[in-house]
Amino acid sequence: GTDPIQILWNSKKVIIVPGYGMALAQAQQGVKRLYDTLVAQGKDVSFAIHPVAGRMPGHMNVLLAEVDIPYEKLLEMDEVNPQFKETDVAIVIGACDVVNPAAITAEGTPIYGMPILRVDEAKHILVLNLDTKPGYSGVENPLYEQPNSHLLLGNAAETVANLADGLNGQPIQMKVVNKKLYETRCASTIA
Repeated sequence: GTDPIQILWNSKKVIIVPGYGMALAQAQQGVKRLYDTLVAQGKDVSFAIHPVAGRMPGHMNVLLAEVDIPYEKLLEMDEVNPQFKETDVAIVIGACDVVNPAAITAEGTPIYGMPILRVDEAKHILVLNLDTKPGYSGVENPLYEQPNSHLLLGNAAETVANLADGLNGQPIQMKVVNKKLYETRCASTIA
């Protein structure tokens, strides 16, 4: 199904990928709440930290430390990349270029050859980005077109709060776009 709440309910291993958009939306408090909710439901949750995520080295670590995400849950790229294949859900929060698989295939683009977080290998991908516009590099992101990608577009602070509310059994209205289904449906969850 395409209901992100259902996908998260059924998951065991979740990796959260924060990017510059999380910083812009100041969504880290909501991310902490989502993290706490998932952990309380017995899920294995960690964070994938790309070395250039954000606008300075360590940007994501600082923001996540501010909201008391345990440091050992912040995994560097080399450590986390092999884990995506065994991951039920990758939640991308305001990241684009650092998860863009075009870096592997699109020769001649600014990101070609850049190491990326292999979110594309997760079973399900929830993309909490403002829109589907390219990131800083200007390169379109084919991740958005994958059949297992579910786009929850808009302000990350709101979409993260919605996910946490839904997992806590509160009724929510969330627009989910799945490019391959050519439809946008409202997924409402009723407790």
